[in-house]
Amino acid sequence: MSEPRGDAAFEQYVLPEVEVMLRVARSLTRNHADAEDLVQDTLIRAYRAIDRFDGRHPRAWLLTILRNTHINRNRRRRPELLRDPDTQLERLAQSPTEDDAARPDRFVDQEFDADVEAALESLSPAFGEVIDLVDIQGLSYAEAAEAIGVPVGTVMSRLHRGRKKIREQLRRTGVAPMYADLEAGRSR
Repeated sequence: MSEPRGDAAFEQYVLPEVEVMLRVARSLTRNHADAEDLVQDTLIRAYRAIDRFDGRHPRAWLLTILRNTHINRNRRRRPELLRDPDTQLERLAQSPTEDDAARPDRFVDQEFDADVEAALESLSPAFGEVIDLVDIQGLSYAEAAEAIGVPVGTVMSRLHRGRKKIREQLRRTGVAPMYADLEAGRSR
């Protein structure tokens, strides 16, 4: 039996992944309308390329298209990214965010969520992207590696280091004191 082509392939491989693409797009853009636009552009590109898709790892294939579309949109909006994208993206990722402590409407759960979100946002794009794909979106290491174009070992390394950075930041903010005690006991 041959692989589906055209509209049938699009329905089989692409449409079941729309919700995942929306979640990833929202995490990339931090804006619902921009996320929908990004997914729409991704769907158009996927539709145009579906006959060249081999049917393996559709989620990783689609997230690669989504990620590249997002990068290209940002490059058009931010010409300095064309000159030195890695340095500029790191600088942007490390820029200060709104001080969560100044928000009077936070409750305990909101405070915890905000602390975790701030820890995620403080990561460099390389670490944040891997944590988003594996821990939040549920991709396997292989799918994440294919989506961002790096070896599986690099995904594993970035995931380990990114998680460690998040734990350290949560410990500094006082959200994870128990973990700090456990880790101190383990190193003895």
